[in-house]
Amino acid sequence: MTPFAALHHRPGRPLLLPNAWDHASAAALAAAGHPAIGTTSLGVAAAAGLPDGAAATRAETVRLARRLGRGGFLLSVDAESGFSDDPGEVAALAVELAQAGAVGINLEDGRADGTLAPVAVHAAKVAAVKAAVPELFVNARTDTYWCGQDDPEPETLGRLDAYRRAGADGVFVPGLAEPAAIARLVGAVGVPLNILLTPTGPGLAELAGLGVARVSLGSLLYRSALAAAVATAAAVAAGEPVGAVPGYAEVQALNER
Repeated sequence: MTPFAALHHRPGRPLLLPNAWDHASAAALAAAGHPAIGTTSLGVAAAAGLPDGAAATRAETVRLARRLGRGGFLLSVDAESGFSDDPGEVAALAVELAQAGAVGINLEDGRADGTLAPVAVHAAKVAAVKAAVPELFVNARTDTYWCGQDDPEPETLGRLDAYRRAGADGVFVPGLAEPAAIARLVGAVGVPLNILLTPTGPGLAELAGLGVARVSLGSLLYRSALAAAVATAAAVAAGEPVGAVPGYAEVQALNER
């Protein structure tokens, strides 16, 4: 078991995975003591002025992985749907990310038009990645809870089982926040379950008690940073005090890590 995979097998201690969007955010999170850091596809896309989830940021994603992959922390890359429906192309991307230093990849079955990829298509991508880079931790994500279904649980279970059988090391269900449903999935999926933290959903301690193995922050930190930037400008304009922020030298020092 790789060190990154081992972080998903600590009963009662889920891996809290914060998500970075550039070198400075990743370096700051690593300096704060996080052993593993993910990337956020929204943050990477928005920083480049490109849409998220539309297979438009392959180059930016690989470029960021090359910048972060030797940073002294375990890196997992949010690769949207793999930027292709061709399993061979997705496997080639996984090879590039692994060569850059990534130890994990997140692959989603949601599409830009709000639909889900056919189960067989996504499962084939998972299988191709595991065949090409067996040591890469594949987190197979299903967006069933973001598609407006009245009862997404049955389809969620079916998809996660297919992805597990295809070789997924873990599974991810963003949008799921109901504790009883989370507990049922933990008991049914057979591999570590990843949940996206939401402001209105269970906190880290409750998710740990439910048996969740990994808790992702997704784009929360990026969106929080945007809000803080706008709020700080507004405070200056209103003549109000500005809260504590990292100093120039402190930010410069992040580039030396």
